[in-house]
Amino acid sequence: MDLIENRTIDEIGIGDSAEIERVLTQPDMALFATVSADVNPASLVEGEEEGPELQQGIAHGMWAGTLISAVLATQLPGPGTVHLGQTLKFHQPVSIGDRITVRVEVTGVDKGAARVELACLCLDAQGETVVSGQAEVQAPRTKIRRHPARMPASRLKAPGVRFGALVEQARALDPLLTAIVHPCDDLSLGGAIAARDEGMIVPVLVGPVAKIKAAAEQAGIDLNGVEIVDAPHSHAAAEMAVALVHEGRAGALMKGKLHTDELLMAVLDKGKGLRTERRLSHVFALDVPGQDRTLFVTDAAINISPDLEALKDIVQNAIDLAIAIGVEVPLVALLSAVETVTGKLPSTLLAAAICKMHDRGQIVGGKVDGPLAFDNAISPAAVAAKGIVSDVAGHADILVTPNLESGNMIAKQLIHLAGASSAGIALGARVPIMLTSRSDTVDARIVSAALAKVFYNWRRQRPLGLPG
Repeated sequence: MDLIENRTIDEIGIGDSAEIERVLTQPDMALFATVSADVNPASLVEGEEEGPELQQGIAHGMWAGTLISAVLATQLPGPGTVHLGQTLKFHQPVSIGDRITVRVEVTGVDKGAARVELACLCLDAQGETVVSGQAEVQAPRTKIRRHPARMPASRLKAPGVRFGALVEQARALDPLLTAIVHPCDDLSLGGAIAARDEGMIVPVLVGPVAKIKAAAEQAGIDLNGVEIVDAPHSHAAAEMAVALVHEGRAGALMKGKLHTDELLMAVLDKGKGLRTERRLSHVFALDVPGQDRTLFVTDAAINISPDLEALKDIVQNAIDLAIAIGVEVPLVALLSAVETVTGKLPSTLLAAAICKMHDRGQIVGGKVDGPLAFDNAISPAAVAAKGIVSDVAGHADILVTPNLESGNMIAKQLIHLAGASSAGIALGARVPIMLTSRSDTVDARIVSAALAKVFYNWRRQRPLGLPG
């Protein structure tokens, strides 16, 4: 790496100059907005009206102005410079993709005080001035040569960008009639009403009327026009919600304030439930910063230690969901600790068997490979280093975990350590089920409703098999 070297006050004279060139990119602007706390949306996206475009140009011009400081700190005078003052004037807007030349020229030198005045210019590719100004610095008196500081890697992404597109996709469909099971707290009730307001669902609230109304009053939620089906307690609410599906009065279920086991007991009841020939399983959808695709993790909520038949259905459910939301050929990675099949790790044997079942048409859609360790599933660099040849490795959309514990850990780590936005639904029953957690945000509940809505409409043309 090249060394950078300063110019001491004794080496600086009138007319000395230095310059750099940079191209403004969207990530540059996003990072600038983040570190400057500029919350003006015009700083981050292109405006369509004169006002936002003007504000955007100023914000982007300020980015160009910061490059002046970069020239002063690294070239003239360079390392050891103390910035004393600067004035800037913005002449022309700067847009994403513009190549900017930043130039400083010495106009005054006070060697006794080690002070230097410089004229500063930022020019666009046509040579037009976009920013001009003056800077005053204290130049170093001693020579400094050093390697440039290693800049930390930075990746910025607005949370839930792909989820925003999913919600828009769902808005184009009719709202999904959804039974909200025991919504007796502000989170579950508020999430259901928010999903309604976003055009995702038409909620039918199932539970004790008095408790539902008390929760609404406490949260300041207006229930005018919302249907409420009275049920004495949470267990009865689950049974009544399932009955609404049988009566054609609901096309999906959303979990409220009750235990998941309590809801699933009603769903899986052999006589009155919502069973199909497919095993019920849960799929987390995760919008992870730094990833160019939505990741699906399954099963992290229902099947504790699935056998081969259960795992087959878990894989098929996840493939169906990915295809429903628009993934043309979902890439499925069956996770284990290693990428080789060994009798010492049963999960590798199950993975190999699932791959063969896919080859034989017992699982349809997408591409399936495994066993794969987590890094081999999502990291092209890890795949290249290990010489793995696979259509799935390094680019997996769906991560199939060997048991509930590992799936839950992976999903929660991506959410709490990697900043992933999350949503999820249970599939394999007659209708999709939104198994929201008590810690889920309103946004997570809205996106889960969008998943259920899109999947419900997709599956209407491809019904799951029913027993008997």
